[in-house]
Amino acid sequence: MTSSDNYKAGEKVRRAVLGDKRVDETMKDPDDFARPLMEITTEFAWGQIWTREGIDRRTRSFMNLAMLSALNRPHELAVHIRGALNNGLTREEIQEVFLHVLAYCGAPAAIDSTRIAKQVFAEIDAE
Repeated sequence: MTSSDNYKAGEKVRRAVLGDKRVDETMKDPDDFARPLMEITTEFAWGQIWTREGIDRRTRSFMNLAMLSALNRPHELAVHIRGALNNGLTREEIQEVFLHVLAYCGAPAAIDSTRIAKQVFAEIDAE
């Protein structure tokens, strides 16, 4: 695929996983400083990685939740908790991810991730 094809495929997957509202918010009027990062992320991560057939989106979401928890990336974790739900994970499965994080990354990561998940769930329930 061309760079343009990867970008289009990436935007399509990104919208399917994160939702139009989230994508529209982040893509709204990017300045010259942020635009290259957003374009490369859409083209590479979403257009070349998320579109691969080797792992389904649901499994990719499991992996993202664990990695973002381990890396202590709360903002991205909240975004990908919503994405995981869109990809078919249940709240119980998300809870299990964070229990697994407890064993391999420690209590602080699991506690923070669980707190963020509860906030996201509350936001979703209020929508």
